[in-house]
Parts: sequence; structure tokens; C-alpha cells
Amino acid sequence: MNMNAARGVPGKRERLVVIGGDAAGMSAASQARRLRGAGELEIVAFERGHFTSFSACGIPYWVGGDVADRDRLIARSAEEHRARDIDLRMRTEVTEIDVAGGRVRARDVDSGAESWTSYDKLVIATGARPIRPGIPGVDAPGVHGVQTLDDGQALIDTLARTRGRRAVVVGAGYIGVEMAEALINRGYEVTVVNRGSEPMSTLDPDMGRLVHRAMEGLGITMVGDAEVTKILTGEDGRVRAVATEDAEYPADVVVLGIGVRPETALARAAGLPLGSHDGLLTDLAMRVRGHENIWAGGDCVEVLDLVSGQERHIALGTHANKHGQVIGTNVAGGYATFPGVVGTAVSKVCDLEIARTGLREKDARRAGLQYVTATIESTSRAGYYPNASPMTVKMLAERRTGRLLGVQIVGREGAGKRVDIAAVALTAGMTVEQMTSLDLGYAPPFSPVWDPVLVAARKAVKAVGQPA
Repeated sequence: MNMNAARGVPGKRERLVVIGGDAAGMSAASQARRLRGAGELEIVAFERGHFTSFSACGIPYWVGGDVADRDRLIARSAEEHRARDIDLRMRTEVTEIDVAGGRVRARDVDSGAESWTSYDKLVIATGARPIRPGIPGVDAPGVHGVQTLDDGQALIDTLARTRGRRAVVVGAGYIGVEMAEALINRGYEVTVVNRGSEPMSTLDPDMGRLVHRAMEGLGITMVGDAEVTKILTGEDGRVRAVATEDAEYPADVVVLGIGVRPETALARAAGLPLGSHDGLLTDLAMRVRGHENIWAGGDCVEVLDLVSGQERHIALGTHANKHGQVIGTNVAGGYATFPGVVGTAVSKVCDLEIARTGLREKDARRAGLQYVTATIESTSRAGYYPNASPMTVKMLAERRTGRLLGVQIVGREGAGKRVDIAAVALTAGMTVEQMTSLDLGYAPPFSPVWDPVLVAARKAVKAVGQPA
């Protein structure tokens, strides 16, 4: 029996324990505190790192010099959280969850001291961990992953000390592409080595090919269909090159941009339910399935894809903050749900904007959907207006019904955020024919008379009506 827990004891405050001090965890803690005062709810939060409530998405722009100061990426400091009656314990790592006993074991990272803390309600917001390939040399000095502010600072320090100007980025997803831009901005010769044939596997290959060409036009060397087999080091032990089966690419610094996986080792050891992507499974209230007093949110969970109806793992700060708001409301005795996502993301490399929402072709096939595609080229403004820039829009629609399934956009200024039109249409379950009547804003400096997204929708309507 858990003698320390406050369950059902008159005059005792409930205790909420939060594992993870970034977006989801501290949003949950802050929302719970807003709804319930310190006299009603004790909140204890554990964070193993040096920083809390920071923007991991902003790290490439800090490394590249667009954001001058690290602290600008911190939304709320530990001191600010503590001033709101949240007992935030930094540099403290939770090493075990005792579900039956209603407690967690935590270890002080610096001293090694361990202690147990009981809970009445638990929030798991352990985030995601960067994928590090198990290859020789991956832990050599000069090889960096980028997930936390500590990681970003370590990379910046390496760049400041390194005499050479050759960088290799391993992986060409969002992280890899954004880090390639950051290194270009710092004056490095950049090579991107990618396992896939085209960068940005979140796009269909035909759209990824546009990104490939644009990156090469920016002076980035793109190497596709290449598996990194080892990282070579010099006599000083530092990285000197990245090797594939066919070639070696000289490197004074290496950045791993392969992606992330849910950080759910604690949850797995505690016997909590995980999905096919190793993320925690929750209900619509973000409560861990089968556990009344445990919630989870952020990059450690799987979410419902509203288009395919399947569970997905998507590591984005926008979702994490929404999860935290939902969890905090429910922990405090209110009611909120997180219905799911349509998979919207936007990024850039220098002046190239890259956006997607909904399903790719392979996602639609995996879900058992029959579909048509429509790809168009248009411009960001009226063709006669100065500085109109080209963009390509690809649209997927369900065969026969015409239901919108997905949109991908690659272009220059004004291209990326147009994906939000499609994200709303997907959420509303619109057909491409319905989209053609959307009353979008128009003026020559902002759009042609027919917005590029609507041009793609018109072409998709014709494709839907054609025989299979």
C-alpha cells in the first residue's frame, strides 16, 4: 500500500507528478495550476536537462544565426514556473514508474542521489530521442545530434573551434534540411547524405525531387540512395569523413538529422500500452489507455490521423502544447479532448518553402484508399505583379467521392503557409469540388485570381470524374 499518497485522505492536497519539463509537460502543469490553486493541487515536475519550456524547432535557426540568443528560445524559465507554485526539479531524471504503488523514482543527475515521490495523478511527457545509427565512429568528437538546447550549444561550440569548413548532414528530413541551411548560412560546404532517393520523405518522391534540385542550386551537394556505414576519424580521434559503401565524404563536422523516436523506455518498463510506432496510446482525453490516473502527451505518444483513421507518431511542438492544455484541463477536473491531426508540417531551406498535409501516395495505399493526383504549377502573386515566384502544388483526392486526402507544396515566398487552406479543408472533410468554391482572399500582391491551391483542386475534380 502507498502510505505517502494523498488519495482520499481528508485535508490532503492531491499531488500531480509530471515527467518532462518541455512543451507538453509544462503546458499540462501550467494549465492545471491555472484551474486549481496551490492549496488544492501540489505539482511536482521532473526535468533531466538544463532547460525547460524551450523551442526545439528553433534550434536550427539559432545555430544558423537567424536567432541571435539561446534564451530567446525559452518560453518560460524554471524560475518562472516555480513562481507559479510548480515544484520544478531540474537535472533530475525519472528512472522508474511504479504504477501499482503510485510513485516514481528519480535520480539527481549531478549527485546520483535517488528518491521516490508518490503521485495521485501522473503526466508522462518524456518527448522523443534522436535516432543514432549503430555504426562505428558515431560517438566521435565532431558528430552531433540536435534535439535539446544543450545539443545546439555543443554544436555551436564545435563550429567555433573547427578550422575546416566541410560539413556532412546525415539524413534529409526536416531536421537534416534545416541543419543544412544553418550550416550554409555559417559558410560551410555542405553535403547531405540520404538513405532515400530524394530528400524529405514526408513528401512524395516527385515533390522531393523539386527540393533536391533547389538544394543543389543553393550549393548543397546531395547524395541519395546512400547508407552511411561508418564515420571515420583522424589521429586525434575527431571526425574526418563519412563513409558509405561506395564513397567517403570529407567532414570537419557531422550533424545527424535522421529523425526521432518516442522516448518510451520508462513507459514500456512500467507495462503501459504502446502502439506500432512505440508511442504511448491514449484516449481522446490524453489519458493512457487502461489507466485512470495517468496521462501522456507530446512526442512520446501516438495520435489519430483524421484522414486515414490510423495511429501515427508526429513530433511537433504544436501538438505537444495542445496535448498539455487538454491534459491540464482534465487533471484539474475539467473536460477537454484532442481529436487528432491531419499531419500538417512546413519547413524551409534558405528561400525554398516546403509544406505538406494529409496523406502521401504511399499513405493512401497503406490505408487501402483508391486515389487520384493532380499537380499544377502556378505563382505566389498575379503573374504581372513584381516578384511573383513559382510554386508547385500536388493534391490527392479519393477516387469516386472526391474527398481531399492530401496536399504538398514546394515554392518560394508565399508558398508554405498556403498549406493551411488544405489543412482546414481536410479537417472539415471537404471534397475537392467543394474546395473550388472557397472564398479566399485575393489581391494581386498576394495571389493570382485563382489561388494555386484552388487551381490544383479544379484539376483534381476533373481527375476524380475520369474512369479508373
